[in-house]
Amino acid sequence: MGNMAPMLLCLALMAGCATVEKYDTAPTAQGRTQGYLPSKQLPDMIALLPPPPATGSTAFALDQETSHASFPLRDSARWALAIQDADLSFPAAAESFSCALNARITEQDTPRLFRLLRRTLADAGNAVSRPKDTYKRPRPFMVNGERICTPDYEQRLRTSGSYPSGHTTAGWTWALILSEIAPEQADAILVRGRAYGQSRIVCNVHWQSDVNEGRTVAAAVVARLHADPAFRADVEAARTELAAARAKGLLPVRDCRTEAEALALPPAAAPQPSGN
Repeated sequence: MGNMAPMLLCLALMAGCATVEKYDTAPTAQGRTQGYLPSKQLPDMIALLPPPPATGSTAFALDQETSHASFPLRDSARWALAIQDADLSFPAAAESFSCALNARITEQDTPRLFRLLRRTLADAGNAVSRPKDTYKRPRPFMVNGERICTPDYEQRLRTSGSYPSGHTTAGWTWALILSEIAPEQADAILVRGRAYGQSRIVCNVHWQSDVNEGRTVAAAVVARLHADPAFRADVEAARTELAAARAKGLLPVRDCRTEAEALALPPAAAPQPSGN
């Protein structure tokens, strides 16, 4: 762990030494940030998603194995990155994919892209709220009694359903949209988007099935978004902004080398189904 200390310190600084999860609640001129989709246009995730795995089922046993397999990552650089990924507040969240894009994302430099990320975060959050409230699934730390990466946020997490993962929905929504805006960076963006969801398992606040179905919600949300003219206009404007930012040499403000090293840490071995 001696060589890991500088990396952990750097990631802690990047995350603002946060120990709590944050959400985007900054008001706009009209009130809180609004998504593109009115409630009646949101996908019906109760109809689209299966119920979460039942206690005692094979699927839940796999969830538990995957959760347990993540424990060796505690206090590693990957754990520190998971703390950073827990922060959904802006402007911090806007930079989550800047390394994958190899460009700076700020309200000053890329205002339409910044707004696009904020508004689609609202859509992602609105889409997961009904299944979360319907199923009220207990989170892993409530079952296994192990610590989480954002302890100051534990009480709120206890009252928020685990299924599906809202952070994963947001991260995969952004990954799908950004890979369309910057197709030449699509592989790096999608890798980062997948890692964003897996951070929730590292943090011990979501099961793997929560994360998997969070990506399903994201796909459904993005499909609906493409029917919205305002969303499509912002995507085109964001593409132009991103090209201009690159032309100006506006590189990410994050420490991309440290982030890459954290993501390169070998994940805990995925449990394999047993055979006869």
